[in-house]
Amino acid sequence: MDKARLFWVGFNLVKGIGAVRFRSLLETFGSAEQAWNASASDLRQAGLGPKLVENLTQVRSQVSLEQVWQRIQAQGIQVLTWEDEAYPRRLKEIDQPPPVLYLRGDLQAQDEWAVAVVGTRQVSAYGRQVTEELAGLLARNGVTVVSGLARGVDSVAHQAALNAGGRTLAILGCGVDRIYPPENRRLAEQLLAHGALMSDYAPGTPPDGPNFPPRNRIISGLSMAVVVIEAGLTSGALITASFAADQGREVFAVPGNILAPQSKGTNRLIRDGARPLLEPQEVLEALNLTRVVEHRTARTALPGDATEALLLQTLTHEPLHVDEIRTLTSLPIEKVSASLALMELKGMVRQVGGMNYVRAAEAAETYEVDE
Repeated sequence: MDKARLFWVGFNLVKGIGAVRFRSLLETFGSAEQAWNASASDLRQAGLGPKLVENLTQVRSQVSLEQVWQRIQAQGIQVLTWEDEAYPRRLKEIDQPPPVLYLRGDLQAQDEWAVAVVGTRQVSAYGRQVTEELAGLLARNGVTVVSGLARGVDSVAHQAALNAGGRTLAILGCGVDRIYPPENRRLAEQLLAHGALMSDYAPGTPPDGPNFPPRNRIISGLSMAVVVIEAGLTSGALITASFAADQGREVFAVPGNILAPQSKGTNRLIRDGARPLLEPQEVLEALNLTRVVEHRTARTALPGDATEALLLQTLTHEPLHVDEIRTLTSLPIEKVSASLALMELKGMVRQVGGMNYVRAAEAAETYEVDE
């Protein structure tokens, strides 16, 4: 039994303790286990209000974490936390990433190159055709398709990716042991062989309506971009697009008939600044995903050196212009530019626009400056 992970799962069962409060508890008590076993007075001193202390105390008294863990293991469910190397890098970089992820299937390194394809449950023939073409194109080019396993666009996107021989991830608004909608059970089984079902809700959590909007931050957080195929004005896909914009992801929207209800949301996204998607190929070109295979090869084949290490030491999570990087490192501009290009292929740095770069999460732990 993974005792440390056990207490992360415990806090995941406590209503009202999300990423912010949990991080505060870790900082105060030093570990999830110490926080779990803290007294009510210590929890209040740590900043938890009376209701949250009551919720935590109730879960501690009523739930056997050992039995919960045994059920998780018996169902073949993986548990990932912030402390795990396997926790998705892109998701970890967002504001308030979920402390715990439950997973069926498998995550692979190639899933870092992912695009979310989302939209209405009432998909039209036009929306279905665009979804199939886009998801199939992404999959054939080695890009993982992320969606929510819902009826309509989501289901079409997952199936098209599988039909093209690609990978796909489904983010659920319930436990990963509950398939919703039930008619997607066969699709979920196919998906498990070529991707994963993921959720930050504990196994056994039912598909309750309020669960679905928050899970959309995970869909966008895992992805380099979000494409909204069709969406009404109240569609959950618009929530995903909003999360994507807040997370600095590219947002594409497919223009549609101005009289069609399922195009009103996408057309409004375009009016408000989303990039209109006129050709599926545009997603690959905009994100430089036409070179995914080269990206993967570069990550494994190009060795780190002192220049890369110095650049990593200089970069932070705040954007730095290439000219500032040159000044801070005293390296020739051509060497800075060439090295940054290779490091971006490796996933060590990211360009965030206007020749501004940031260090990718945890890259500095892999490359160190030679003494």
